[in-house]
Amino acid sequence: MDRHSHIPWQEYCYLDLKSNAQKQETSKRMEDPGWLRRHQTLLQRFLSTSILVNVVHHMRKANLLSAQEAGLIQEIGSLKDKVHLLVELLSVTDPHGAALQAYLQGSHLTEFNLITVHDSVVRPYKDALLQRLKEDENSSLQVAGNSNSTLLLIECVSDLQQREHDLVQVLVNRGAGPLHGRALGLDKLITPLTRVSTVPRVTLTIGVAGSGKSRMVRRFIQLWSASQIYPELSLAIPIACWELSSFDRLSVERLLRLYVPYDNVDVIIFNESCKVLLILDGLEEFRQSLDFADAPPTSDPRREIPVSDLIANIVRGNLLPGATLWLLSRPGTGAKVPAGLVDRVTEAPSPSQTNTPEDVSSQVWTYLNSQKPLLILSSVPAVCHIIITTLSRLLKLESDATPLPRTLTEVYAHYCWPHLSGSEAPSGSIRKPLSTLGRLAFYSLLRRRYTFSETELRTYGVDVPPQGGTLGCRILQRRQSWSSDSMAWQFTHTSVQEFVGALFYYVSLRRGMFDLFSESAVSWPRIGFHSHYRAALQKTNQSDAAAQGNLDLFMRFLSGLLSPAAGTLLGGSLGVGHEEQVTQRTTATTLLQNAVTGTAGDAVSMRSVTMVMCLAELQQGEWLRSVEDDLVNCSLRGKLKGGVCAVLAYLLQVSDACTEETQLSNCLDSSSLKRLLPQLLYCSKLRMENNEFKEGTMELLGSLLSAKECHIQMLSLADNSISSKGIKPLSRALLVNRTLTSLESKLRMLNKIDLFCLSLRGNNIGAKGAKTLCEALKMNQVLVSVNVSSNHLGDLGTVALAQALMVNHILHRLSLQSNSVSDRGIKALSHALQSNRGLSCLNLTANLLHDEGVTAIAEAMRVNRAITSLHLQWNFIKAGAAKALAQSLMSNTCIQLLDLQENALGDNGVIALACALRSNSSLSVLYLQGVSAGKSGAVALADALVVNESLHTLDLRGNSIGMEGAKAFSSSLKNNRSLRSLNLQENSLGMDGAIFIATALRGNHQLTYINLQGNGIGESGAKVVSDAIKAGAPDCVVDI
Repeated sequence: MDRHSHIPWQEYCYLDLKSNAQKQETSKRMEDPGWLRRHQTLLQRFLSTSILVNVVHHMRKANLLSAQEAGLIQEIGSLKDKVHLLVELLSVTDPHGAALQAYLQGSHLTEFNLITVHDSVVRPYKDALLQRLKEDENSSLQVAGNSNSTLLLIECVSDLQQREHDLVQVLVNRGAGPLHGRALGLDKLITPLTRVSTVPRVTLTIGVAGSGKSRMVRRFIQLWSASQIYPELSLAIPIACWELSSFDRLSVERLLRLYVPYDNVDVIIFNESCKVLLILDGLEEFRQSLDFADAPPTSDPRREIPVSDLIANIVRGNLLPGATLWLLSRPGTGAKVPAGLVDRVTEAPSPSQTNTPEDVSSQVWTYLNSQKPLLILSSVPAVCHIIITTLSRLLKLESDATPLPRTLTEVYAHYCWPHLSGSEAPSGSIRKPLSTLGRLAFYSLLRRRYTFSETELRTYGVDVPPQGGTLGCRILQRRQSWSSDSMAWQFTHTSVQEFVGALFYYVSLRRGMFDLFSESAVSWPRIGFHSHYRAALQKTNQSDAAAQGNLDLFMRFLSGLLSPAAGTLLGGSLGVGHEEQVTQRTTATTLLQNAVTGTAGDAVSMRSVTMVMCLAELQQGEWLRSVEDDLVNCSLRGKLKGGVCAVLAYLLQVSDACTEETQLSNCLDSSSLKRLLPQLLYCSKLRMENNEFKEGTMELLGSLLSAKECHIQMLSLADNSISSKGIKPLSRALLVNRTLTSLESKLRMLNKIDLFCLSLRGNNIGAKGAKTLCEALKMNQVLVSVNVSSNHLGDLGTVALAQALMVNHILHRLSLQSNSVSDRGIKALSHALQSNRGLSCLNLTANLLHDEGVTAIAEAMRVNRAITSLHLQWNFIKAGAAKALAQSLMSNTCIQLLDLQENALGDNGVIALACALRSNSSLSVLYLQGVSAGKSGAVALADALVVNESLHTLDLRGNSIGMEGAKAFSSSLKNNRSLRSLNLQENSLGMDGAIFIATALRGNHQLTYINLQGNGIGESGAKVVSDAIKAGAPDCVVDI
């Protein structure tokens, strides 16, 4: 019978019967679900819409699908669901999928081959990767690193990262991460971040040496191989770039077969439907540096070309255009990849101290907190491992003969030779390995080589593998290839290589007769410590070596080896006598100080700061301590000459005095500011008050705030006589600045990532300058605090600010104190406050508001639900305005602080406020100092306190509530449980009034502070009252 002639319910029954018949096949058939079932997932991944349409059409012709079934496939939602339904239906009529196989093989051979061979390649490849990872985990030579699975998404590689040594970057940023980074998990690394964004083809991850980039790769491969992330990814191919150093030329095909040595792998890699991820870990480890500008283009996957050209063409997209790339490198090398080729930039995060191992003793962290440079460098996981390992071991010795290290050089000396802090070692135990490992470290550092083959190690006479207990065993670690069983070796961290290289140079220069920087080339004679040390100093400062500060840490270690502590530790083993050490130390100190002062007229560069670091490592700190004392005592005025600016730049990085805030008030002029400008970029909170900055100086500050790398979050420029012309460059900078969040007319900075706080207090920007500033505020989206007190803004300037507040809802704090604002300006401000949703603190102290202006503010407070603090002291307010404010308080549920000091409110005004307190449940602080309150006002306030449950601070200084007022408060305090602070200073209470208050406190246990000074109690009476209060409320602080 023709099944297609059945009515629908009959057809469904037929299908059920057919399905039931399939269930009664042999057990062997049950164990083998057939080709369809085995390849269902791959069919869903690789059948396109057009192919699916053709397949359905062919199956209809072959009577394997009914018209209704074909219609169901067409109507269902996604392509994946369509293929799933097709497989379900064909599994009934053609369980082995023979018809589908025949059709795909005849009409769509590429897709058929892909579906057939895909898992036969991918599954064994994943198993091999997991086995390789398991072998790595069992290796005892792995050093500590960042095992986090989260990266930070950043905009680009910064200029600092492009130019400077890795550890210099860490010091400058005080161990903190990037400014605008946001967390990005490995599961989101190569996926679109929004619905409209595309998949990134090239993702670049940067991180200083030892930050855990390779561990991140291993974690990614582990998750992918275990099918926990990116199931749609056919192949993830990790390549450690050092592995390619043994090849001069490679083709794409040969490269891929090295890492995925399976038949038919080409079917996957060169198929556009397959997603392939190529991971290149350690771009800095290529034997030849990458050259994207001059590498000849090629698209032939079989053509063998130099390895650097091969990688350049892959990144450009000339080769493997369909592959996704994940590049990992140190920042300087990562910056060489053209920005136009990179779709996403991430950075390996610095772990916080809270993520340190639990077995690290509190003694270690207590000591590190006292050694700020070491603490900052501990933000690099590998360096942290070295420092903590050394300190933990020394602390366990509990030996007074071995002081704890204070410099990086001492830490590394103890790390490399632990026996130095124990029993006496033979004199040759240090010098012998320096002739092999030291030479390898030094000359490889000059060539920027950090990974070595066994052949290279043996060339320098290094034992492979290193024997247990030797220096090589402690500081060399093995690296396993992803592609084979071959291995390479590297120092546990690049800083260890730099230390050992510096020690080799120091030992060699004592008897060297030629330039040690030339390993084999002929050079001019160079004899004596002075000549060799100066050569190292010059080499460090040369442009080619200094492009990324390649020798900065080397120079720091070389100088540190001359310190008294290092001399005591290493001198005997190296055969260097005390007198020779003193001579060398004096020579080095003179050369370094000359290098620092020699650039006094120029902007302070990181090279100059490095020279100061060398002085600190040399423990020649008299100059540094002198400048730091002047910085702490704010006595730098007139002293920022010579090399003092360079010393100050170093202190900005490591001094405790600059941890919270950098204080540069009353010491800067245009010349010193210009020299310090490159280093001020990296300060977070900067106070530069009372420096008499002129218009030209403000242009410099504008350029500082406009810089892409500006870290400044809080800036205070108070009392600098800045005019309306001077405010223009500052306003232009605010249009692009993303860090400043607080702006005060005294120029203060208070926040973290961007410029959050700006204080311009006490300048002379006037209405014209205010208008310029407000144009910037309309566009700025980060500034949260602005202080323009005492700037002669007047009504015109206030109107401009009001217009900005209509647009800007980011600003939280605004201070307009002492600006001669009257009713016109305040009415515009009141209108803006009715719609503004961001401003929470408004300071209008000492203006000309009068009752009319405050009434306008009160109208705004009826509808405003953002302001929590309102300051209106010294504004000529009387009872009428107080009544208007009281009316707004009855409906306002957001206001928490109201300051009405020194306004003649009188009893009527205070009574109105007291009535509002009966119903208001948000006000917690009320300042009524000097408001002409008398007995009736005090009684009304006291009655309100009986029912009010929110007010915790009440200030009534300088009024005249008298004994009757005190008696009223005495009664209310027995019932009130919210008030914590009460100030009744100078209120003519007398002895009787004070006793009333003291008696009330016997039953009140909430009040923690009370002030009864200036009430005519007398000395003997004060003692009686004080004793009475302490007896009844021992926790209450009494000023009497």
